Order: sequence, then C-alpha cells, then structure tokens
Amino acid sequence: MYLYLLGLVVFYYLYRWVRELPRVPDKASKYVYITGCDSGFGNLLARHLDKKGFRVIASCFTEKGEEDLKKSCSSNLITTHLDVRSKESVAKVAAMIKDKVGARGLWALVNNAGVSVPTAPTDWLNIDDYKSMLDVNVNGVIAVTLSVLPLIKKAQGRVVNVASVFGRISATGGPYTVSKYAVEAFNDNLRLNMLPFGVKVLCIEPGFFKTNVTDTAILSKNVQVLWDRLPQEIKDEYGPEYLPKSLALIKDKVAKMSDGDLMKVVGCMEHAVSAVRPRSRYSPGWDAKLFWLPLSYMPTCVADYILSKEAIPIAKKVQ
Repeated sequence: MYLYLLGLVVFYYLYRWVRELPRVPDKASKYVYITGCDSGFGNLLARHLDKKGFRVIASCFTEKGEEDLKKSCSSNLITTHLDVRSKESVAKVAAMIKDKVGARGLWALVNNAGVSVPTAPTDWLNIDDYKSMLDVNVNGVIAVTLSVLPLIKKAQGRVVNVASVFGRISATGGPYTVSKYAVEAFNDNLRLNMLPFGVKVLCIEPGFFKTNVTDTAILSKNVQVLWDRLPQEIKDEYGPEYLPKSLALIKDKVAKMSDGDLMKVVGCMEHAVSAVRPRSRYSPGWDAKLFWLPLSYMPTCVADYILSKEAIPIAKKVQ
C-alpha cells in the first residue's frame, strides 16, 4: 500500500515536471514590465529575463537603480522611473509602454515592488502607518495592473503578483500581512475575471529570503523607532523585556531563517513569465513549503500556540 502511494506521488511530480517544461516561443518580441527593480528579486529578475531574450521594461524608484541595471544588461532592456504611489507616474509609464509594445500588447507584468516597514504590534501603530504601506503594497499593485491590463489582454499575456507566505498566515502585527492578504485576494479575483480573455494570473508566495524586506538592520531600526515614540503607558503594558526580545528575534531567527539564494524565487518568477503552462501559485523557500504553508492549514488554536512560542515575543501579561 505504501509503495503504491509512493509510486503515485512520484508519478504525479514527474508528470508535472514534464508538463511544465515547454516555454513560450519568440521571446524577442515579448515585453515584460517589472516593478521594484532597484534591488532584490526585481533587479535579479530583470537581468535574468534580459539574458533569456525577453524585452524587459524595468521600473526603478531611484536613478541609481536605473543606472546600475543599464550597466549590467543588454541594450534591449529599458529602464524607467516609477513611483507606484503616484497616479501620474503610473500613467506616464503605462503610456510609454503602450507606445513601445504597439499592436502586439504587453506579454507580462510582474508586480514586485513592495516595502516591509513599519511592522510592529498593532497597538503600536496609527492609521498613517497603515496607509503608507498599503499605498505601495496594495494600491500600487492594483494601480499598475489596471494601467496596463488592456495591453495584457491584447497579448493574452499574464500578470504575476508577488505576495508572501504572510499572505497565508499572519505572524506579525501591522500592515505588512494585511497588505499581502489583500494582494492574494486581488490576485484571486483577477485570475477569475481574466479567464475568458486568455490572460493568466499567477501568484508568488516566497518564504524568508535575504532582501531589503528581511534586512535585520532595517527591521531593528523600525522596531526601535516605533518603541521610542510609544506612550509610557503602552511601554509599561508590554514590559521592559519586550524590546530586547524583539530585537534578539530579528537578529537571530530572521537572519538565520532567511535564504540567500534569491534564484529560488527568481526561477519561479521566470517560470510564471515564460512557461506555456505556468502554475497558479509558487511557494519558493523550504521554510514556506515545510513550515509556513502547513501552519496556515492547521486549526487556529494550534497555529496561535506555535507562533506564540516560536515567532512572536509575548507582552507582559495583564495583571
């Protein structure tokens, strides 16, 4: 019986591997628009797809990001400034892309741009903290997608949305997980809406990787700044040990858990862009596959217990 089940599992994965091998033809005529290419996944994906022969339109927030990409890529790659929070900036880039792609349309959009701070227990934050992140991680994704969706429909192309394992389970307070849950919802309703038009909508749900999102210096500074601005009453509620425990968790667990091999994510992105039959969801990272996603399917009481013991510093108990 066990050998039979093992055989079925092996057959399934072998079948899926063979089925997912074919790639789309004529890459040189296919334009791919990527957001957030200053560093991390977006930067590496832009360079990778450029080498694969795609016509990459890489949007960056900084001039330095654009300059660095131009130096490391072919003359086919186009860089442009983009602030996903700005309607004017989004519209300007969309107009440029429309002129470039012409009647063939836009083959793919990769919504990669995102930020991870401010992140903290919910009662440390105010509504402006939420708005600042949601403007980038959610409204930016939606605005960019809508700006070029007619071009993607024309090409019967695809939209690739970068969410997170924290779009499946909320292990931190604040707007980050809220934003990633929202990206998952947008991805799912867009996928269903686009089915009649031949447009594929795919989602990348990475675990922990060494990027700016998990940079321990950035995260530690964020926690310290938010703690310093708290009223003394809230500091007393959490207790004097909470801050050092939080900083230690960031320094030790986040750093150790973060995978330095960014190609695990970029490989999934490239497959989503170039495969004839891409997957609906990709979960790069062993922590995603073996911990976060299984945890998201567990009963809430079990998940809460594990997270409270392993992932979240606990405030001083109310007397």
